[in-house]
Amino acid sequence: MIQLPKTLERNSTTEFRFLPRHIGIMMDGNGRWARQRGLSRLEGHRHGTQNVRRALDACAHCGIRIVTLYVFSTENWGRPREEVEGFFELLAEVIDRETENFRKQGVRLMHSGSLDGVPPALATKVCRAVDATRENREYVLNVAFNYGGRTEILRAARKILEDGIPSPALSEELFEHHLYTAGLGDMDLVIRTGGDQRLSNFFPWQAARGIFYSTPTYWPDFDERELRGALETYNRFLGERDA
Repeated sequence: MIQLPKTLERNSTTEFRFLPRHIGIMMDGNGRWARQRGLSRLEGHRHGTQNVRRALDACAHCGIRIVTLYVFSTENWGRPREEVEGFFELLAEVIDRETENFRKQGVRLMHSGSLDGVPPALATKVCRAVDATRENREYVLNVAFNYGGRTEILRAARKILEDGIPSPALSEELFEHHLYTAGLGDMDLVIRTGGDQRLSNFFPWQAARGIFYSTPTYWPDFDERELRGALETYNRFLGERDA
């Protein structure tokens, strides 16, 4: 179980009255960002991966302790083979570049999703990065890689059946314990870049009570100003609810 602070309200370290404890980010728009600049889709993904550090720094600066990033969905396998393979190479570069930084900075890296079908070398890098940061407690970065929400729920149900848990013992708390995100709690805020309004199979259980925020800004341009815009909307919604 991950021990982190409860939801922060009236946080004294920022100007926000309400601060989400756990946010999810759907990093969309890399391809469209590249097309506007006459670049390849893979080059858009490259700039997208380079923006991860800036976005995480912005979250840390605002006091957000748990971030889930939607990196690669189970549906993304349907993209052109060259794009998928190129993206995997970029992801491997990010893991090599950032794992030691995460370890030193107290960031725990988690993986939500399956490694089935993932190139063995990349799967090994993912497992090693998760293991290298396992004891960190300052922040959590949960990477949804080869992830699908419905598949996760089916996986949890199968594990419960395999464990022989009787139906009267089943509860939301027990079910949550069998999800990839066990111990992280619900997502308070889900941000989608690129302007789309769809949830796209993104953590349907964990995001069920969260606030959804969509921005037309493409992921490579998402920065602290954009994050603060999402936090302002989050605070406005909660403030109106309390009024």
